[in-house]
Amino acid sequence: MRFLRVGPSGAERPALLGSDGVTAYDLSGVTPDIDGRFLGRLLDGGAAALAELAEQGGLPLLELAGQRIGAPVARPPKVVCVGLNYRDHAAEAGAEIPAEPVLFMKASSTVVGPDDEVLVPRRSEKTDYEVELAIVIGRTARYLDAPADADSVIAGYALSNDVSEREFQIERGGTWDKGKSCETFNPLGPWLVTPDEIPDVQRLVLRTTVNGELRQQGSTADMIFTVRHIVWYISQFMVLEPGDVINTGTPAGVAMGRPDKAYLRPGDVMELSIDGLGTMRQTLGKA
Repeated sequence: MRFLRVGPSGAERPALLGSDGVTAYDLSGVTPDIDGRFLGRLLDGGAAALAELAEQGGLPLLELAGQRIGAPVARPPKVVCVGLNYRDHAAEAGAEIPAEPVLFMKASSTVVGPDDEVLVPRRSEKTDYEVELAIVIGRTARYLDAPADADSVIAGYALSNDVSEREFQIERGGTWDKGKSCETFNPLGPWLVTPDEIPDVQRLVLRTTVNGELRQQGSTADMIFTVRHIVWYISQFMVLEPGDVINTGTPAGVAMGRPDKAYLRPGDVMELSIDGLGTMRQTLGKA
């Protein structure tokens, strides 16, 4: 199943995308929003009932043409990120392969729609892009016993852009968070895709273009720590709640790792995609 949120920012309507990829069904009569409560119900048997309702014509149609698509999860409780999780990205950053996942946080207020404008922060010279697979949590996870237990708490996956300001992140002291939590710095979507739609989450191709130039092309097969390991590992340090989003790292090709250091500027256009999870497109503006 593929879920999305449609409409103006702050007034999105929850929707289910049909199997044809075009027809959408309004879920407003089923749930106020696609949030932790709804995702928990999905994992507790609600997905089958919802699919049956759609097949029987029990959901009203929702027109998508000309409408804004919002982030597929309403204001996540938290956004947890994994740094340096692709071997080629660690190499281009001049970093050693981590022995354990490198964790940092992004403010949940950074999450915007997949095609919303991304704002270059004031005094920024090193705004960067990062295509990432995002995990969406649907059930509380604390101290999972083993990586295999992650399957029982994952509601789905989404395409994410972990936008970063490298000077703020690396050169201004303290933690990475200040270079990761600027406004609009986490476009997400267009869809939340349930795990049954993804044949192998560790065999997905990720791509980024900037102004039509291919910048990133990698595969989740190159992750240092797998999706299951990441969820299990994070649960040893913090409680994961329904609606939480986990960004799982980015492959090589970011501006910071390029010889020309081609950072983003206002007017640039980013296009990102992951197999089975859709495409997003953002134009850069000024904060």
